[in-house]
Amino acid sequence: MTAGSRTAPLPVRPARAGDPEEVSRIYDICLRTAALGRDATGLVDDPRLLGDVFAGPYLAHSPDLAWVLAREEGGVSRPVGYILAAEDTVAFERELDRAWWPRVRARVAGRSVEPGTPDAWLRAYVDDPPHTPAHVTARYPAHLHIDLLPEAQGGGNGRRLCATLIDALRERGVPGLHLGVNARNANALGFYAHMGFEMLDDGPDTKILGMRLNPRG
Repeated sequence: MTAGSRTAPLPVRPARAGDPEEVSRIYDICLRTAALGRDATGLVDDPRLLGDVFAGPYLAHSPDLAWVLAREEGGVSRPVGYILAAEDTVAFERELDRAWWPRVRARVAGRSVEPGTPDAWLRAYVDDPPHTPAHVTARYPAHLHIDLLPEAQGGGNGRRLCATLIDALRERGVPGLHLGVNARNANALGFYAHMGFEMLDDGPDTKILGMRLNPRG
C-alpha cells in the first residue's frame, strides 16, 4: 500500500468471501496494486495468479478475518481496498499446503512461463510456497495482507482497516501480528512504522515487521 491523495473515510465491512463477484473484485484490487502499490495490469500474462497467491488463500481459508473498504456505486457496495489475515500462520500455511496450492498448481499445469518474468516468480511461489520463520511465528503468530486502490488511500482508511483487524485479534487473545513488505516500498514501510510495527527481519528483498498486541483479559 502506498500513500495517496487524501480521501473521505470509507465504510469498513466484512468481505463477502462466498460471493464470486466480490472475490473477483478483490482479485482485481490485488492486481491493480501489485507493482509496489501501482497497477500491475499488463505486467503478468496470468493476472489471476496474483490473486491466487495473495488474496484467494485468505478468502477460502480465513474468511472470518477479511474486511473491505466499500464504496457505494449505483446502490451496490463495491470493495476499493481490503485487509486479509490469518490468526495462526503456521496452521494456515499447513492448510494451504494441503488444500489450496494443489488446486492452483492444477489450474496452471502445462502453461509455460518465460524465465525471469513476474509470472515465473509467481509460479515458483506456487510450486514451492515459502513458510514464515519460526522465530517470527512464535511471538507474532498472526499475519496480514492489505491493499488499497489509489482512490481509497488517505483519509485514514488504511489505519482503520488495520485497527479493525487488530481489535479482532486482540479479542481472540492473539499475542502478535506480522507482515512482509517489499524492501523497495518506502511508503508502506513508513506507514507501518507509524502504526507501531517494528522491524523483525531486515532482509534485502523483504522486510518482516511485527506488532505485539497485548491481548485483553
